[in-house]
This record gives sequence, structure tokens and C-alpha cells, in this order.
Amino acid sequence: MMETIAIEPIRALDAVVSIPGSKSYTQRALIIAALAEGPSRLSHFLTSEDTTYLIDALQALGATIRREKKFEQDELVIEGIAGRIARPSSPVYLGNNGTAMRFLTTLVALGKGHYTLTGDPRLCERPVGALLAALKALGVDARSERNNGCPPVIIDADGLAGGEIRLKDIESSQFVSSLLIAAPYAAKNMAVILEGRTVSMPYIDMTVEVMRHFGATVSTPAPDRFEISSGKAYRGRDYAIEGDVSSASYFFLAAALCRGKVRVLNVNPATHQGDIGALTIMESFGCTAVRGDRWIEVEGKPMQSGDLVIDMGNLPDMVPTIAVLAAFRKGRTQITNAAHLRLKESNRIESVLTELRRIGCPVEETADGMIIDGGGPLHGAEIETYNDHRIAMSFAIAGLAVPGMVIRNPRCVGKSFPGFWEELDRIAVNSQQ
Repeated sequence: MMETIAIEPIRALDAVVSIPGSKSYTQRALIIAALAEGPSRLSHFLTSEDTTYLIDALQALGATIRREKKFEQDELVIEGIAGRIARPSSPVYLGNNGTAMRFLTTLVALGKGHYTLTGDPRLCERPVGALLAALKALGVDARSERNNGCPPVIIDADGLAGGEIRLKDIESSQFVSSLLIAAPYAAKNMAVILEGRTVSMPYIDMTVEVMRHFGATVSTPAPDRFEISSGKAYRGRDYAIEGDVSSASYFFLAAALCRGKVRVLNVNPATHQGDIGALTIMESFGCTAVRGDRWIEVEGKPMQSGDLVIDMGNLPDMVPTIAVLAAFRKGRTQITNAAHLRLKESNRIESVLTELRRIGCPVEETADGMIIDGGGPLHGAEIETYNDHRIAMSFAIAGLAVPGMVIRNPRCVGKSFPGFWEELDRIAVNSQQ
């Protein structure tokens, strides 16, 4: 029988929450530190299903990674491989970690010999064709094992030549980040030029930020052009991972739905994480937000009614959060520029719409998103999570405001926020006192 968690509504909410380290920053810092020459120390890193798969993969590719305690704080110590990629004797397995699949696809091209990257059935449905095409244009023997543009990926590597590569209407910013991260180890300077539409641009900015911290030379003479110097290899560094804004968003949502107040610690209001844009959307709905040095406090207010169109191209992971919020707001909310959500851990457009209908909200699918007619009566239901952490967490928060919400397969939150249920229990208990 499928494991479930029942969510109890709360009467009032006034809480302080601490969130884990950013998954996006943790994964970028892990890979770059593994490529670097010399040791690196990462603090405030995220321990989750995704990062565990990535650590195992990097160790298979030659890095040494261990945990140490420093002043009662867990740190990851990474002994870098200075760009020399080991060749494992078996395929590298990445679970459903799409970021790792895309980033490591270019990384293993720096090596010598045969590499296979694979994962669970859902990962093997997620596209990497545009990245493989870019690598082929750079002279890499890169292909999809099943010739369908999806993993398993096979790379017969002999280094990365470098040069200029143009990417047009790219469906994932992770393809761009993958090329950028490996570029300092190419045989000659690289230029990555973006043409047309690119989704999730803030994540590319995040990648460049981490690359520069570890010593790479990246110039951006235009917003759509990235030039990376060959031979300016990464050097080991200490690096503190900032808090995960995606994780923070669920508690911002709780404040909004419960008309309460939540202060989230360990979050940088000036972050490069694109998901910080969810806060601006919540403010446009009527919430108030106070931004401190390393914290943000959100207070829920009566939400403004009326029709809104919201472009989610730069923060696709926040669509479940904003969609749940929109279900409680009187008016029509149209979410656009989110077609690529069909290729996430689940088909997130279909998943969100199915579960919103299940709790009584009228919705409609569009070519690039959804339309939500919110503000009507909602009711609890048993929510199918599709093994998707963001569906589980968004609808769990809805259960704080609507009785009768039950979440199936709650363990799926381990992909990004293993402590989510404990944190939710803690704020619920404190709010009932």
C-alpha cells in the first residue's frame, strides 16, 4: 500500500524556518570543485537524493569527496582531479538527476575513452539531444544509446577542442551551463553564443558566478555571449552554499495561504537563484515581504482579485507553488512560457492541473502553460505526487489551509528537501500553541 501523510490545517501561522543549502549551487560547486586542482571545502551544502547521486558519480570519475566537521559544522572536502577524468568500468548511474546528467555529459568529454551515463526510467525520457548536437559540433563523439535524444548517453571521449558554438532556442539552460563548466579545460578558448529564446537565464548567471569563484575567466561582452579562457583552470577554494530559495518558497506560500507570517533564515535576497522571482509574484498577489541581510519574512494578506498573466520562463520550478497560490486567489491566472515543464521529474503541467482539478479548482491546459480560475471553494483530496518532490511540497502547503489533504509517496521530497516534513510539523506545532 502506498505510504501517505495527512496534513492538518492550522489556525494561525507565525513561524521562523531554516532551509537547507541550494541544490543548484551545491551541484555546480561540487562539479567545479571536483574538476579543480587542489582541495576545496563546501559548507552549508545540501544533502539530498540528487546530490548523493552526483557525489557518487564524481567519485567514480576520480574525485575524492569526504565529510568533515569544522567548528560543529559539516563540510564536504573535495580533492580535485585537475581536469583529468577517470574512466569508470561501469555506467555512471544518476537516478532522476537531470542536472547531473546534463552537466556530466560535457564533463566526461574531457576524458579519454568510453563513458556511459544513465539513470532511472524517467531520466531516460528527459531530452539531451540539443546538448549532444552541440558537442558533436565541437568534435565530440556523443550520442544517445537509443537514438532518441535521451539518456542513456554515450561519449567516446578524446578531450574538448573548444572554439565557437551557437545554441538556438535552447530548451534548457542546463545545456548552456554544461558547456560553460567544462570550457576552461578545452584545448582552446571557447565562446558560447545564444540565439533566439533561452529559458531560465538566471541559472546561467549562477553557473558563471561559481566558475569565477573557483578561478575561471569568463567574459560576457553581450548578454547572449559567453567567452571562456582555456587554460585558466579551476583552483580549490572554500565555498559557502547559500540557502535554497526553491525550498523557501513553500514557506512563503504557507504565509500567503494561512494569512500568517513566516521568516525564512539562510536565504539571500540578492541571490542569482531565479526562483527568488516567486517572491515578487506573491507580492503582486497582495503579500508583503521584508528582506533582511540573510533572511526574508513574508506575511499573507487578502489577495488581489482580477486576471493576471505570469511569465514563468525564468523560474519554471516555481510553477507548482504559484499554481497552488493562484487556486486560492479570486480571478483568472494564466501561466505562460512553461512548456518545458512537461520534461521535468514529471510532466509538471499535466501533474499540477490534474491535482488542482482533484481539489476542486477549474483549470485549462495551454500550449505553454495553464489557466487557473481560482477563488472558488476548494476541498481536500488524496494527492498523487508522480514521484515529484515539487508536487508533494506545494500541495502539502495547500493542506494547511484546506482540510482533508493527504499526500501520497511523501518520501519523494528527498530529492531536494529531505527535512521538509519535519520542518512542516515543527511550524504546525508552534502555530497551534
